[in-house]
Amino acid sequence: MSANSNASRVFYRSLTADFPMATGAKGVYLTDSTGKQYLDASGGAAVSCLGHGNRRVIEAVKAQLDQMAFAHTSFFTSSPAEELAAILSDKAPGGAWRTYFVSGGSEANEAALKMARQIHFERGETERSHMISRHLSYHGSTVETMALGTVRSNPTLYLPLLPTNIEKIMPCFPFRWKNEGESDEAFLARSTGELETVIEKLGDKRAIAFIAETVSGATLGAVPPVPGYFKEIRKICDRHGVLMILDEVMAGMGRCGTLFACEQDSVVPDMITLAKGLSGGYQPLGAVMVREELAQIIEEGSGTFVHGHTYVGHASACAAGLAVQKVFEEDKLIERVAQNTPVLTAKLQEAFGDHPHIGDLRGRGFFRGIEIVKDRETNEPFDGTLGLAMKIKKAAMNAGLVCYPMAGTVDGTNGDHVMLAPPFIYEESHMDELVEKLGKAIDVGINSI
Repeated sequence: MSANSNASRVFYRSLTADFPMATGAKGVYLTDSTGKQYLDASGGAAVSCLGHGNRRVIEAVKAQLDQMAFAHTSFFTSSPAEELAAILSDKAPGGAWRTYFVSGGSEANEAALKMARQIHFERGETERSHMISRHLSYHGSTVETMALGTVRSNPTLYLPLLPTNIEKIMPCFPFRWKNEGESDEAFLARSTGELETVIEKLGDKRAIAFIAETVSGATLGAVPPVPGYFKEIRKICDRHGVLMILDEVMAGMGRCGTLFACEQDSVVPDMITLAKGLSGGYQPLGAVMVREELAQIIEEGSGTFVHGHTYVGHASACAAGLAVQKVFEEDKLIERVAQNTPVLTAKLQEAFGDHPHIGDLRGRGFFRGIEIVKDRETNEPFDGTLGLAMKIKKAAMNAGLVCYPMAGTVDGTNGDHVMLAPPFIYEESHMDELVEKLGKAIDVGINSI
């Protein structure tokens, strides 16, 4: 029986698609009810960094459930939350941090926005009212976080619900946004200069925070910043007293070859948001990390963060996150990502570097994007109405491959890419299987339109 049979009472993401029934997962493979195996090349949505069925994480969660399943954080703290927060603070760049644990990436970014506003409020800058983000970004699916990004599919559907206190600047995406003949230095100055222009246009002490994905995720397909980009952004934020939030929900927790993606940009933001690889999919877990000196502003002011959900700081979720950090250390998995990045890069280049419909190969670590074009000479995209990304996804699933194709790469409607975020435990044979199956899926998708 398929997952979407008429007997099902589940309200699916798509009410017309026919999903296979997942019945098992081990290592880098998932299995459906027919026994078919699928190579996991995207970690779901950049989630399953350890792969599937890691016994150490599973046993840690079981042990926590045996000890205590739940204690509300308005009354208690828990050992897993305390230990995980201490580890994250010790490993993050730039000194001491405090961590507010939530249940996912959207919650993390929502909490970060509220925290940023309250920090300004507590220090008397109550007139700060606007957030700044980037076009073609993604920060979540709550009403506020959705407004920060690019609304796809039907951009008018939720338009009446979206807040209007958000300004956006260009993405740091030279493949699509760099002008003909523009130097690297000029592009850097233009892409960062838009932030200062917007802040000045808003007026003195009106902007609350600037939020950006350290490495752009599903919306653009693993686009890393150009060298020096976030250093310049940091300077601009500091000049105007604007908080800098880096969204590492996808890019963080080792995916780019360092625990925090921003380590490679030599920058310390004011907040870092995390999820996905934080617990590796073994429990729902997200987090907002905030610099200690900013947390103290609230602590020494009202003393209370005016925000919360029932499951913040959930003990078993934090136990999963703590176990993931221990597996990172014991198995040296982040070092493994860094060591194997050149191997994965070379295999992708060999398979797709000369493909007539691949315009760009990009990414950082085990976070890769493959942009598909209609014309390689001009990088003209395929028309968005052709549904190429979903055709590639279907062909990949038929071939036994889970990857992450997305549409709207160019302008929110047109353009297609495939994002890859494989588990950190990939062997070279898995990389070979990935490029073989993905190559066939891309060709099937293109040939079907």
